[in-house]
Amino acid sequence: MSAIVKKELRTYFNTVTGYGFLGFFVLITGYFFVSQNIVAANANYNETLAGSMIMFLILVPVLTMRLFAEEARQKTDQLLYAAPVKVTDIVIGKFIAAAVLLLIGIAITLVFPYLLSRSGQLAWGMTFVGMFGYFMMGICLISVGIFISVLTDNQIVAAAATFAAVFLLLMMDNISSSAPISVGSSVVFLVIVVAAIALTVYTSTKNITVAGIFAIIGYVIMGVLYFINPNIYDGVIVKVLSWFSVLSRFENFYMGILSVSDVVYYITFTCAFLYFTVNVIEKRRWS
Repeated sequence: MSAIVKKELRTYFNTVTGYGFLGFFVLITGYFFVSQNIVAANANYNETLAGSMIMFLILVPVLTMRLFAEEARQKTDQLLYAAPVKVTDIVIGKFIAAAVLLLIGIAITLVFPYLLSRSGQLAWGMTFVGMFGYFMMGICLISVGIFISVLTDNQIVAAAATFAAVFLLLMMDNISSSAPISVGSSVVFLVIVVAAIALTVYTSTKNITVAGIFAIIGYVIMGVLYFINPNIYDGVIVKVLSWFSVLSRFENFYMGILSVSDVVYYITFTCAFLYFTVNVIEKRRWS
């Protein structure tokens, strides 16, 4: 795994990608630092962190688009998968390299809260909690970008799809607030979800019996719950969509609250997409 991490970091810094990423990261963070803290005479550096999250729309696609898409385009992915390295190690190695680059960017921008502390009172504890949450949200989005990168051999397609996915995740609160809350809409939504999960089970196992049993069990449970208490389905769509809101989970970090549940959420979200990436590669490897 360490060899994969070193290879990816060398690639970042042997090309313009790494330096461009860090330069843009510091530039945008600096802009929000000036506008949110210096001009506004505000000692809360977490305002800068919250404002600068918009740059994830650009930086995450840039950071992840080539990780697997370029390997597939150049056909070097077959050599990589044939190497005596576990697919899990390959995925995690590439993920760690991207996360390290993000961490370097955050470390460089520590100069901003330091300057703020020189001119007034800065709550360092609150700031570090905010930066930790900022990093955790960043790696969540990186894991999504890595998953999308493995689905295509075109970097442009990977970048565009990652931009769209990050945009949806950042806008999920707005999307969920406009979702229907009626029982009927929730039932239809869950029917589609169960069907999608059953299809995923089938594509993973190639066993239609297992997928069918899963679907039947899911629909039976839905029917029993509806018979017992139909109101249990009120607002289900909103609740499900809200779970995908990575931005709302940052609120506690923004206020300086280190919430275990939010940390677990970010870790679970990240691990889920890394698992999906490994699963796609394993299927491709043995197909």
